[in-house]
Amino acid sequence: MNRVGGGSFSVPGVLVPRSLVSDPARFGGIPVADCLAGDLLIVEGRAVALHPSQTKPAHLVLPRLTEAHVHLDKCHSIDRMHDVGGDLHEAIEAQRADKATWTAENIRIRAARGLRELKKAGCSAVRTHVDWGDDADGDRPPLAWHVLAELAKDAGLCLQRAALTGIDQLSDDGYARRCASRVAADGGVLGAFLFDQPERDKGLENTFREADRLGLALDFHVDEGLEPGLDGLERIADAALAARFQGPVLCGHACSLANQRPESVKRIADKLARAGISVAVLPQTNLYLQGRNAGTPDRRGITRVHELRAAGVNVVVGTDNVRDAFCPIGRHDPVSVLSLTVLAAHLDPPFDEILPMITTGAQIALGLAPQTVDGAALGDLLSFDALSTSELLSALPRPVPLVDLHGVPT
Repeated sequence: MNRVGGGSFSVPGVLVPRSLVSDPARFGGIPVADCLAGDLLIVEGRAVALHPSQTKPAHLVLPRLTEAHVHLDKCHSIDRMHDVGGDLHEAIEAQRADKATWTAENIRIRAARGLRELKKAGCSAVRTHVDWGDDADGDRPPLAWHVLAELAKDAGLCLQRAALTGIDQLSDDGYARRCASRVAADGGVLGAFLFDQPERDKGLENTFREADRLGLALDFHVDEGLEPGLDGLERIADAALAARFQGPVLCGHACSLANQRPESVKRIADKLARAGISVAVLPQTNLYLQGRNAGTPDRRGITRVHELRAAGVNVVVGTDNVRDAFCPIGRHDPVSVLSLTVLAAHLDPPFDEILPMITTGAQIALGLAPQTVDGAALGDLLSFDALSTSELLSALPRPVPLVDLHGVPT
């Protein structure tokens, strides 16, 4: 740490990915591949510039990470099950059977572990989905909803709860109104599972109407399969455009987009971009569940990441399931999942361009203000023991809050 005077100081030998700086020309620094290098100037507790350095870069600095899609109610439950495996529908049935045995204490232990892991991985914001259950009234949340609300009080990060109900349930006007009202009262996000339900258009109409009425963000599990004919993603885009919806909308999975011809992918991607809808790619679970046949899978189950990004869609990365019936392995670590996405979706360097998928872009998808390195409070910055973005995604170093570096004043 170098004292500058007037309460200011600099952190020597810093690399900052270019994509995580809102104004690179003003921020300064020496270009080093896809990063900017220099001494990070901190003024009144905020990062304001990179100054020329006499020190070789020693660490990579990023804003805190955002986990856009996870299931804390289910995580770390695999050891309670036996002979689990198969496709999405088999996983749903296995998890449903295990859910019948859940207690508040069991949920609390598993979800708290997941939260600790996400916080250790550097997250400051997390959206967890919670199965809303089969209650006919729609306004009685499940046990996990209440447990996660309690955990959120002491989580030390922003924890968003998304109610995961069926789009067929939301096709009932009364159910949609009661469910959305309860979600809004609890400060949650309205979510739905969209597959091939006959009532999905009516459900979407009700969902967007209630979200607009109550100012809710929306989050959909959509087209989580490679079966022909799944078209929920386009239906969501059409519904959002028809409703002129202005709130944040995030669509997870969208596996079946891989079935579409190039001209159809372009049409759907253009609609998503015009509607301002973000898409979450979820490689951990989709690589495990999708494309199953009698032998080795020959399809990846990953949505069209390149084409969506080329059309201007905000594509983000989510961890999804960790050690449950949907994915029996995995880890709560956005950098690790982004690394997997590089392999699964054939993402090429420069890797700074994909880091917004777990930082600024993910924050936008969750309806949060994006935080770049420039202007960030000292407490919102992380240091990684890596000398390039490739090394970050390869070595998966544990983040250290910048304030915890030796010699950095708090």
